Amino acid sequence: MSTLTRAGSALALAALALALGATSATADPLTGTGDAARNDGDQTQALRDAVRDPGARNVILLIGDGMGDSEITVARNYLVGAAGELPGIDALPVTGQYTTYSLHADDQLYGLPDYTPDSAATGTAWATGTKSYDGAISVDLDGADLPSLLEIANANGLRTGDVSTAEIQDATPAVQVASVTSRRCYGPSTTSTQCPTNALENGGAGSISEQLLDTRADVTLGGGAASFDETAVAGRWAGQTLWQQATDRGYQVVRTAAELAAVTSADAPVLGLFTPGNFPTRFAPAYATAGGGDAAPITCSENPDRLTPDLSLAALTTKAIDLLDSDAENGFFLQVEGASIDKRDHAADACGQIGETQDLDEAVQVALDFAAADGNTLVIVTADHAHTSQIVDATTPGLSISLTTADGAPMLVSYGTAPQGGSQQHTGSQLRVAAYGPGAANVAGLTDQTDTFFTIADALGLERDLASLSADATVTLPESVAPGQPFEIRVAGLAGDKTLSALLQSDPVDLGASDVVDGAAVLTATAPTEVGEHTVTVTGTQTGVSAAATFQVVASSPSATATATATATAEASPTDPAASTAAAVIAGGGGSGSLPGTGAQVLGATLVAAALIALGLLLVRARRIAHAA
Repeated sequence: MSTLTRAGSALALAALALALGATSATADPLTGTGDAARNDGDQTQALRDAVRDPGARNVILLIGDGMGDSEITVARNYLVGAAGELPGIDALPVTGQYTTYSLHADDQLYGLPDYTPDSAATGTAWATGTKSYDGAISVDLDGADLPSLLEIANANGLRTGDVSTAEIQDATPAVQVASVTSRRCYGPSTTSTQCPTNALENGGAGSISEQLLDTRADVTLGGGAASFDETAVAGRWAGQTLWQQATDRGYQVVRTAAELAAVTSADAPVLGLFTPGNFPTRFAPAYATAGGGDAAPITCSENPDRLTPDLSLAALTTKAIDLLDSDAENGFFLQVEGASIDKRDHAADACGQIGETQDLDEAVQVALDFAAADGNTLVIVTADHAHTSQIVDATTPGLSISLTTADGAPMLVSYGTAPQGGSQQHTGSQLRVAAYGPGAANVAGLTDQTDTFFTIADALGLERDLASLSADATVTLPESVAPGQPFEIRVAGLAGDKTLSALLQSDPVDLGASDVVDGAAVLTATAPTEVGEHTVTVTGTQTGVSAAATFQVVASSPSATATATATATAEASPTDPAASTAAAVIAGGGGSGSLPGTGAQVLGATLVAAALIALGLLLVRARRIAHAA
């Protein structure tokens, strides 16, 4: 049977049984002519059927960290035999290869290829469409912030998710939720020294964990709970732990499988961190050693410390899809990482990396099951960089280990880029990228890692200019307020931003930062004691778009109903070159004028009506706005 037909949900589920019995020898003979052939007749029509027009409602991107072609082959041979197929990874019908090099940022080699990249630079490539240096988390060669696919999808009204078996602050999950100059800046304690320009106390956006809370992905699941025990040293939540901050900002915080099972909606964002660091692996370690290939072949054993099945990568992927799909009005973008293929390859742990590849394969099956049933989901499976494990013929001068595969034959795996006890190196080979669903054809042939950004953004029809998404920002204020009286500031239309700052003039008074949820925010301020006209200006942190409105401080009782809507100006974002296309002035031209007797500036009647409709929608979505102030 052709692999082109194996993405259907029933077949993918049936194939799972094969993976679960992976260590038994294959019953199929391989000795005759054609016994090892994979194609069943001509594949032309099957390939035609697999190529569908772009335009997906959802995209699921699955990353095997360090999962080069060699790592896939090692896992396949061990789990299902040389002639077998991994039921998830090998099932995607359209396959290509992509290049993964990063760039040098130092003066002498600035902008030249770095042929052996790390997970930070490679993640930045597909998350932002931009090549950068090793260690960069969604920043360019000069350290300027770059918007990620997840942030752009959020701004376009899609639901979003980020799932990993690593610390959620690790490079691959981090590139979707943060921009920092060094991948090590997990929490406030390391950011102040390793990413000083990003530290909150220096006017930056904060550590990876703090920026994750700003980004507000609808579903975030993984490890890395230890960083959330840290305390913020600056900003609105200074003195609080990041756990406390998450709760205050409206997150559904879960720490156990039972708590996750109880979550039925992502109307409020879900933050589930289940281990202090990385997840334990599926298989117990089996390390290659000097001369180890000469020892008797071994069989991998289950890791007794592995998390329960309801926290497996497949289970977390299922939960994320269920939450995102049930709550998504405009579709969703989900990134899923099998993280420890890389980490166990670094340790020359053959069984560890095989088990992690199997975990990812099962998550791919979940994604394919959903995509086959949904009919409008693009699934992409790839890796960030290649790694060092190789299948060899005989014991090498480096490290090696012999495994008994599903075929019942010995397989010798070698690690030759570091001595025993050292960390094996990444390698610079191109990688497999495979896809299923609308737009899958765009991964075919030889592409670059950065192409994946555009493949996904185009499939989802995302507007990538965040400033344009905030260009219709408005501020609504009471018409008049008594001196010293509290009043509400309602912001709408700031979709391109995650947070905003607000300034009350003419005092002036800094009203601080607030979350922006679905383009909206509600702030509370206290009116000045000075009678007369005053202005509130709000500015989107990510885009630089500003909106302003005026109100009157009057000695008599204020009106309870009159409001003013702002004029707004959009400025090019200093970190987003595409933002230069944003509109210069939002509310010009006919219909704007002054409210009689107040001098409050308002938009034309059409825009006022639109603002009132927007306010009605905000009330419907009050569960999210309540945490935006």
